[in-house]
Amino acid sequence: MKKIETSFTKMLGIQYPIIGAPMFLVSNADMVINISEAGAIGTFPALNFRPVEEYRRQLKEIKSRTKKPIGVNVIVNKSNARAKDDIKYALEAGVELFITSLGSPKEVIQEAHKNGAKVISDVVNLEHALKCQDLGADGVIAVGAGAGGHAGPISPIVLVSWLQKKLSIPVIAAGGVADGYTMASMLTLGAAAVSVGTRFIASTEAQIPMDYKNAVVNSTPEDIVMTTRISGTPAAVIRTPYIDKMGLELPWYFKLLKQNKSLKKYIVPLIHYLGSKELEKAVQGPTWKTVWSAGQSVGLVEEILSCEKIIEKLIQEYDEALNKAPRLKSY
Repeated sequence: MKKIETSFTKMLGIQYPIIGAPMFLVSNADMVINISEAGAIGTFPALNFRPVEEYRRQLKEIKSRTKKPIGVNVIVNKSNARAKDDIKYALEAGVELFITSLGSPKEVIQEAHKNGAKVISDVVNLEHALKCQDLGADGVIAVGAGAGGHAGPISPIVLVSWLQKKLSIPVIAAGGVADGYTMASMLTLGAAAVSVGTRFIASTEAQIPMDYKNAVVNSTPEDIVMTTRISGTPAAVIRTPYIDKMGLELPWYFKLLKQNKSLKKYIVPLIHYLGSKELEKAVQGPTWKTVWSAGQSVGLVEEILSCEKIIEKLIQEYDEALNKAPRLKSY
């Protein structure tokens, strides 16, 4: 059996250091199961399934269809009133990995470690990464420039190298990875794994409009723009006529309200809520409001494949990349 061994694969007992990234309204049970069955680890955002009873049902279904490790992404800021339940029901189902986003992972780490589950946290800089490490996180996901969704401002090449030199826990690379060549580059830099999202949007299992999948296949890196209009935090989306019409910046009144210390705690969750509703409309059916999250790696996606074939291709290209890499020679 083929295997790529890293600190991350040892931690979870999986074949390949690949996370099928949790994607809002895109990740589903079939994607999670098939990615995990192919030797990587499939994950999904807890909030993809609503109400919470549906989330519990999906957890049970996934765990009944695969014995391989799976992961759940939990939003840990105040906008997610369901966080405690999301953690509780995932632990009851036997989820092995938690990915935390947009806040402190303290509570998730405390609860997960009681059950032997692992926690890794999205970070975009060293300060947040060190805080997560101090809280006991089992790893961090270095979300660099070019990633889909809430991307960081630092090049993934620099961010991964920087964090893995400063931290004692595994660093997972996110941003710009959609084939085996980019995967090899990140692992060579010292990443313990790669988090792959955009590539899996163009999968047969993704239950989204074909227009969205085709947009990923047909777009170039230059078609990806950063907008704060959706959630108040910079997010990467495919440029469409609607995005051009809407603009990339928050309206002036939201910016003003965010700057007010007493109102900020109410305004930020409101912006997140309104933004998630826009994404939901765009992903769940035909609409002129096309808001499609994706990263710059769209330029590396050329066809729609099954999740299993995507993993197979990543590993094949990873081998090719290592074999083609120049070697240092002594004369």
